[in-house]
Amino acid sequence: MGKVHGALSRAGKVRDHTPKVEPTATSKKPSGRHKIRIVYKKRFAVIAPGQRRDGPNKQKTKGANANLL
Repeated sequence: MGKVHGALSRAGKVRDHTPKVEPTATSKKPSGRHKIRIVYKKRFAVIAPGQRRDGPNKQKTKGANANLL
């Protein structure tokens, strides 16, 4: 038989010592027709004259990495 990586007596030790963090309340992402509509508006909807459309790889400016932009 093959060998086991690590002793089974040590199984689950890390998870037992990790502090419990309650899940944060998040709203579900849109799905179905609603999601398709959002994607359409993002790609093809008319924007005001003189404004530029954001590219698909635009970085968000909020958060910890805002000063890197």
